[in-house]
Amino acid sequence: MAIEDEFDAIRNDPDPIRRGLRAGELIGIYQQRSTELARLRKAAIEQANRDLGLSFSEIGERLGLTKGRISQIRTSAPPPERAFFGVGPVAIGVPRRIGIEEGRERAYVDSNDEATRGYLQRKLAELALTTTQFDINPDTERVPLGDCIIVCGPKSAPVARHLLADDPLLAFDRTEAGWSISDSRGGGQHFSPYRTDSTRKDIGYLSRRIADNRVIVHIAGITSVGSEGVAHWLSTNLSTVYDPAAQLTDCIIECEFDQELVVTGSQLLVGPYSVPL
Repeated sequence: MAIEDEFDAIRNDPDPIRRGLRAGELIGIYQQRSTELARLRKAAIEQANRDLGLSFSEIGERLGLTKGRISQIRTSAPPPERAFFGVGPVAIGVPRRIGIEEGRERAYVDSNDEATRGYLQRKLAELALTTTQFDINPDTERVPLGDCIIVCGPKSAPVARHLLADDPLLAFDRTEAGWSISDSRGGGQHFSPYRTDSTRKDIGYLSRRIADNRVIVHIAGITSVGSEGVAHWLSTNLSTVYDPAAQLTDCIIECEFDQELVVTGSQLLVGPYSVPL
């Protein structure tokens, strides 16, 4: 349903509780759109200066804004790389794993997956993006509606395998040597040092794609600490990987961690590769 139709539906809803809930949801959507429009206006001002050779005073005159207001927009609006995650709200999903405790099955979320979600929530908050969270169950097949981040490897749920199957650049492979990430563009197969010789290093996959007019970001480590490494790197290197002209952007991140499995450093290992719009 279009936002305009939803607006009218809320106004005409006779149920006050449902009307209140739906109004709150739509307020969140409007706020996210307003922030994105501020980013787009900032980007347009910068482009007019860069590509058209206009001074900021001239741009202000054409937009009906004072030079001071132009300066304020340039310093206060979100950076271009905010669009890496879409418009928002952004749903962040992590695996809900099944373990055995005292002889009984117990559902839990891995501590590194929780840390990954924490990194992402803090970064998106910096970018004025509202987030929600959900669990990825072992049988989850589909990504949710809207912009989302899927933190999930192919071992954990079908949704990750489906996303990887549509990626022409990077893939997860499993052989007798263990899990690896294969690189069809640059060549080579990348294994986790942590799994091969117990070195405190792991690797993770990062992919950002546009599908059905929304953004899907997919993060998957060889182990869950590899996923945390991706989020650790992304929290300070977002502008490095953001490409507004790409339909798909992929890279591999390597991270170091301590004996408590807490990530202490991260760096780009492969990419970023991109497929143009």
